[in-house]
Amino acid sequence: MSRRALRIACGQGFWGDRLDAPIEQVRRGPIDFLMLDYLAEVTMSILQKQKARDPSQGYARDFVPLLEEIFPDIVEKGIRVISNAGGVNIAGCREGLVEAARAAGVADRARIGTVTGDDILERLPDLIAAGHELANMDDGRPLSEVLDLVESANAYIGAAPIVEALARGADVIVTGRSTDTALTYAPMIHAFGWSWDDWDRIAHGIVAGHINECGAQASGGNCMIDWETIPDLADVGYPIVEATPEGPFVLTKHDGTGGRITPAIVKEQVLYEMGDPREYITPDGIADFTTIRLEADGPDRVRVHGVKGRPRTDMLKVSISYRAGFKAVGTLVYAWPDAVAKAQKADAVLRARLDRLGLSFDEIRTEYVGWNATHGPLAGPPPEDLPEVELRVAVKSAEKAPVERFTREIAPLILSGPPSVTGFAGGRPRVQDIVAYWPALIDRSAIEPGIEVEVVEA
Repeated sequence: MSRRALRIACGQGFWGDRLDAPIEQVRRGPIDFLMLDYLAEVTMSILQKQKARDPSQGYARDFVPLLEEIFPDIVEKGIRVISNAGGVNIAGCREGLVEAARAAGVADRARIGTVTGDDILERLPDLIAAGHELANMDDGRPLSEVLDLVESANAYIGAAPIVEALARGADVIVTGRSTDTALTYAPMIHAFGWSWDDWDRIAHGIVAGHINECGAQASGGNCMIDWETIPDLADVGYPIVEATPEGPFVLTKHDGTGGRITPAIVKEQVLYEMGDPREYITPDGIADFTTIRLEADGPDRVRVHGVKGRPRTDMLKVSISYRAGFKAVGTLVYAWPDAVAKAQKADAVLRARLDRLGLSFDEIRTEYVGWNATHGPLAGPPPEDLPEVELRVAVKSAEKAPVERFTREIAPLILSGPPSVTGFAGGRPRVQDIVAYWPALIDRSAIEPGIEVEVVEA
């Protein structure tokens, strides 16, 4: 078991995060591991659609050129990279990495590991036939009701296969829908030799992963605590977890970078996406977030300790997306005077015209951006002197035809509705598929990860 602190850096908090952040993490100071989180629930359905159109797609394409840039750094410094960039095409991502390693001149020195088994889309009929209902966790409906509409289905895989790939010597490990937190705590289990039933230590790792997974959100970005005083967000430092064999860790960032790390800022990230704080469930254990203790440990250093854990469940969560109809969103901007009143009148005119056309929708939603779109009814009455407001109207329907007709009724309001319209440069609204989320559980025995580690041949 390693006795020194392990530095695990986050370089991506989502697909679309700063492209230079991982490069900065690798080059601006010492780290042992670089964690890159690319996936969210909706991302899986997007990637599945991309793969359906082109079998070579289906993974986070930004990942490959990034690794080509930093391959020499990670090989020379012994930094190991763990990412869920594989999406729904882990093999395609691996092929890209092999070419990137060759282009970077590190062939024969780089080992690439892959973790598969999370994608169960093709297995769904057999799983249902075998008695796995995959019932919706919100309303109990069996997945069979929407099986023909499903676009992606991925089980959340934990740290075990990542730890195995590390044990086999992988320098870069690519997974599919690994749980976000496992990308951070898998290195701890590997380096410190934690037992899989050491629930308190694993709970510390889970909390470390939760804080680390959203990038600069834990180091001053998207922060409500004295946000106007956060230094140099243009060069914000991304978080680094300094883990210890005992479990407690320190959150910090590279010296000389912007942003800020304080107990209050870390607390904001701890509360992010929080359900029952006593039961933060992952594939490898349950962390009790009510036991977390935070304390300052110097400038831009926060020590996290005291976390209690409980045994893992016998189920894994499955993230499923399915087609749920069509939607379109139309916008028009109305200017002072009486901006809100004009927008409200335009909404009334639009709805009356839709009624005259006999169009029916599952839902019509109107928002007035600049007045109540963010806070809804809490916004109160509109100010009389509001300089401008954006009327935003969205419709959804199980059928495409009424949504398509709706898109043709926005532009006529410019000349046949209230005055002072601007902001229509975007043109006619676009009909979009609605992708709905179906959370489910499956017995963990039904999911068998696959692990491969190979040296890149020249």
